Amino acid sequence: MHRRIRSFIALIILIALGSPLIAAETPKPPKGFTALFNGKDLAGWWGATTEDPAKYMAMSAEDFAKKRDASLKDINAHWSVEGDELVNDGHGLYLTTDKYYGDFELLLDYKTVAKADSGIYLRGVPQVQIWDTTKEGGKWGIGADKGSGGLWNNSKGAPGKDPLVLADKPFGEWNSFRIVMVGSRVSIWLNGKHVIDHAIMENYFNRKAPIYKTGPIQLQTHGGEIRWRNVFLREIGADEANTILRNGGPDKKAGADAGFKAIFNGKDLNGWKGPVQNYDVKDGTVVCQKGKGGTIFYGEELADFTARMEIRIPPNGNNGLAIRYPGSGDTAYTGMCELQTLDDNYKGIDPRQAHGSAYGMVAAARGFHRPTDEWNYQEVTVKGSTIKVELNGFVILDCDLATVKEFMGGKPHAGMNRTSGYFGFAGHSDPVAYRNVEVKTIGAE
Repeated sequence: MHRRIRSFIALIILIALGSPLIAAETPKPPKGFTALFNGKDLAGWWGATTEDPAKYMAMSAEDFAKKRDASLKDINAHWSVEGDELVNDGHGLYLTTDKYYGDFELLLDYKTVAKADSGIYLRGVPQVQIWDTTKEGGKWGIGADKGSGGLWNNSKGAPGKDPLVLADKPFGEWNSFRIVMVGSRVSIWLNGKHVIDHAIMENYFNRKAPIYKTGPIQLQTHGGEIRWRNVFLREIGADEANTILRNGGPDKKAGADAGFKAIFNGKDLNGWKGPVQNYDVKDGTVVCQKGKGGTIFYGEELADFTARMEIRIPPNGNNGLAIRYPGSGDTAYTGMCELQTLDDNYKGIDPRQAHGSAYGMVAAARGFHRPTDEWNYQEVTVKGSTIKVELNGFVILDCDLATVKEFMGGKPHAGMNRTSGYFGFAGHSDPVAYRNVEVKTIGAE
């Protein structure tokens, strides 16, 4: 009897002291979010280092399973769970999600120690920087004095490399990140302060190409203990992503970027010229009629400008954007160029015919379309002889036509040196749809 009483009293004491025998409460994510760390164990994670995710994403299922399984010994040696916290001893592989993510909003808390250096890899690419921001940390010479939260692996001087403000809390306190990633554009808040504003994150592994469309989240380790908790993620759908891109970042209101003018009213083709009878206007969209085409254009001549719009492309759909079109002829040759609008799965084409390409002259990067039933957001900036195309937040073309020496078919394009002309759509018999079409002129500097 006395033994039972002693055991009962001991149990009460353990409960009062917060005994590790009592299971931690499962983290409760905000509405719309899911918990990446379940508060109990390392399920859903494996280990990788700073390595090009394109390589392991290209592995066979069997080879990747071997790589993943082999990483777990290291992960279990350096990562542990204490209550509702993920703890790393400062060494070993980086905790890496099994699942790959595209556009998302990520919330997490971290707490680290003096001299530590860590970070968060987005889609497997380094990194949102975390480090000791004190002078004693010894890294002021490489930017630690500016604070955590920057896209530290961006090129020197590039937007986003350094945080806008220093927002770190003192050692021993928890810091909170909010990270929104749409395409290659990243916005970051650290402890409620906006430190990165809709900046393009560069592809550390191939700076000539955009960052990957999908990839894992990684929690880096680099020389000092770091703890993580409340790791929550919400995936962002196409409509929300398009709104974020149009507004120039999350939490911004429409029209924040002044200067754009709607050139399609969503009701009719008033102000447009060319074979407008070959296009239908319905539910705020303009659609090329199946089996018909021709180039229609807005009747205001432009020199340097930015155009933005949403595009929906049916399977094998083919259309184009007329750039500095003279008002007659084939815009791919008589205009400065035709920027292709094409289903990304279109087969048997020259790379210079892919979506976003300056037709027949410069190839755009492929693989950044949304599914054919979803709307894509695209911006095109034409300045002098240069053209930049951003599709769904990824820069897929950034070229100078003045440097082009080789042409598809071996024939130079007569209009490529035009300095002004019309903007429009080059229909090619497929029901490609456009909506929310706006332009902004760029004045002489």
